[in-house]
Amino acid sequence: MKEELQRLAESTAARAGASPAPINAAANAQPKGNIMVVDDQPANLKLLEELLTQQGHSVRSFPRGRLALDSAARNLPDLILLDINMPEMNGFEVCKRLKADEKLATIPVLFLSALSETRNKVNAFRSGGVDYITKPFQLEEVRARVETHLQLQRARQVERELLERTLNRAVKALADLAHLMSPTLTERSAALRSMVLHAAAELRLPDPWQYELAAMLCLIGCITLPSDAFAHAYVGENASPEELQMYRAHPAVGFQLLSQIPRLENVAEMIRLQQIDTLDWTQDNAAERGALLLRTAQELDRRTLRGIPFQAACDQLRGIPGKSAAPLLDALKDYSPSRVQFEVKHLMVSNLLPGMILEDDVVTEDGSLNVISKGTTLTVTLVERVRNFSRTRGVREPVQVRVPQGVCLDESERLARA
Repeated sequence: MKEELQRLAESTAARAGASPAPINAAANAQPKGNIMVVDDQPANLKLLEELLTQQGHSVRSFPRGRLALDSAARNLPDLILLDINMPEMNGFEVCKRLKADEKLATIPVLFLSALSETRNKVNAFRSGGVDYITKPFQLEEVRARVETHLQLQRARQVERELLERTLNRAVKALADLAHLMSPTLTERSAALRSMVLHAAAELRLPDPWQYELAAMLCLIGCITLPSDAFAHAYVGENASPEELQMYRAHPAVGFQLLSQIPRLENVAEMIRLQQIDTLDWTQDNAAERGALLLRTAQELDRRTLRGIPFQAACDQLRGIPGKSAAPLLDALKDYSPSRVQFEVKHLMVSNLLPGMILEDDVVTEDGSLNVISKGTTLTVTLVERVRNFSRTRGVREPVQVRVPQGVCLDESERLARA
């Protein structure tokens, strides 16, 4: 079997014009750690660098804490070996600064020191270290502890990524259900998400998933508003005092819905603060920055709905003191809202696909029940809902939908799955 797989790999690579890697080499390849060593003694740096390089790790060595902090901010290491007694800045201070930086706080720090008193070890752990190796150190001990903490760090990273993906998909399902109840929220939430993601990427904000979820869910409290009231109050035209009062209450409703969900505390706080006009971008507070992102995106979205070109809307906000933070508007200088052109199609239920937008209500065959409302963007779940009603109670066909202009059904299906 092994020989058959090797021949298959060779024939596939030959057709692609590439040289195949031997199966054994691929199977035995081990991920390498990106390790930083900080020590003011050149002999220690050289010894540790040789030891870790022989293990297959990538190693960066620094004689000063300040240099290590600058390098870590540019290229995050997987692990840091840190001496305590160094000039300019000792190891405790270096570790405290690492842990105070949201971007660097999760990097495990192993202290290396000739100081063996209990109080020094306690200070090392209090400053954020995960382990302590006393000098003169044994190479086998260093090797074993490095491997242990690298494995723990990789396991934490895998768990973190899995939790983020799971949470993201669960919240998207929640958003789908909310938008099913109020389809007019779908298009606005999609516009806000696109804008916020672009700005977060340009600003290189850590944990961009939080800002994405906040944008997707920032209007979830509006499910308590009648559709007309939301439309009037959101755009800011023809809204009655009662409609404006209901709209101003939606951040509190959204906060109540989300604040009890683990790991969404920051997202819930962004949503709660989104209408506050005294937030300060310079405070480097994730919740306040997220709220400012949401507020800015909504201000711009409202203006584009009134027919104002996007960059002209940005210029308007720049001219209103305190309306938006300049860095946010600068991050959107190259952004333009999607201008996809749609065409209306009349399709049978069997041809409906995720991504299509309902141009009319989907109702049962006898007209007694509204299955899905006009304006809803179909998802996998909603398509299945329509098909289930079609099987059991019947649905009026054909269904009128909007599809991106020039896209055939096969291509639409491919795009929906992308």
